Amino acid sequence: MFRSAVLATDATPRPVSLDEAQRTANDAAGWVEQNWSVWLTNGLRIVLIIVIAVAMRSLIRRGITKLIARMNRTAQAVDGTALGSLLVNAERRRQRSEAIGSVLRSVASFLIMGTAALTVLSVLKINLAPLLASAGVAGVAIGFGARNLVTDFLSGVFMILEDQYGVGDEVDAGVAKGTVIEVGLRVTKLRGADGEIWYVRNGEVKRIGNLSQGWATAGVDVQVRSDEDLDRVRAVIERTGEEMQKAEPWTERLWEPVEVLGLNAVYLDSVVVRVSAKTVPGKALSVERELRWRIKRALDAEGIPVVGQPHEQELRTAAAADPAATVAAPSALASPTSPQSLATAPIPPAPPGVTLGKP
Repeated sequence: MFRSAVLATDATPRPVSLDEAQRTANDAAGWVEQNWSVWLTNGLRIVLIIVIAVAMRSLIRRGITKLIARMNRTAQAVDGTALGSLLVNAERRRQRSEAIGSVLRSVASFLIMGTAALTVLSVLKINLAPLLASAGVAGVAIGFGARNLVTDFLSGVFMILEDQYGVGDEVDAGVAKGTVIEVGLRVTKLRGADGEIWYVRNGEVKRIGNLSQGWATAGVDVQVRSDEDLDRVRAVIERTGEEMQKAEPWTERLWEPVEVLGLNAVYLDSVVVRVSAKTVPGKALSVERELRWRIKRALDAEGIPVVGQPHEQELRTAAAADPAATVAAPSALASPTSPQSLATAPIPPAPPGVTLGKP
């Protein structure tokens, strides 16, 4: 018990003397006096780094925004003119420029602020090697975990930069086909022929067919009888194409004269003449419909019938011309004495007083 009391007495804190307290205060004041200039210098450097980074980020983002706005104003200035009709539509240019501007602003902010953060850590004498190693490992892990998202994003960036397709284009993406209504960095929206909206991830598009770039081909097949004068048919079609090319609005949609390519198929009673025309992208279907309309009217005016379903009068005429067509096929039932007719004759009733089944 006495030993425990002694230990308890030794464990109690002893009062600090005035000399020790003064010595401690002097050491702290000296340490502060020796390092205050370093703290002030580092603080000013950190503040200067942050101010420079924020100002540079603001200037660069503002410059990118002004550049995108100028591009949109230039596109709107030529929209509706003869030059604008040869270019892509304004909405496509606007969305493409906005997407590129967003990517550039994000990349600029990441580089500037990331560099500023690393510089501040180096000013604070923090060893960046473990931090960079940990960031590298974390980046690899996130990359493996979100590889589909990264693939979609990178595919969208390159798709926009290369201008593979844009708003208003008719595209065939393999997984879906339709008109592009919105282009994003991760997902592209397509409107199908029946009005449905397809959400296609950019990373899933392995090949893309743009039906709205360059030019399109309008093809029409004209089927006439095999005994028609083909040179006359060609002349009528070429004349119809020339008249159509001079009429509005087809004079702007037809880029080359209507061309008769020749016979596309030959049958026993008819031949198929192939007609082709190079048109503005996206207008091939309307050109084909108008061309069929005009060719049909021109052939009717020249007395050249288009082969199709025969009329009832033609069928009656063909039957009258061939008397054998109304004669029925021979049948064994036509003779009443033939075995087939006798087999189908009704069984006569039994005479009175005779019971069937009894002798």
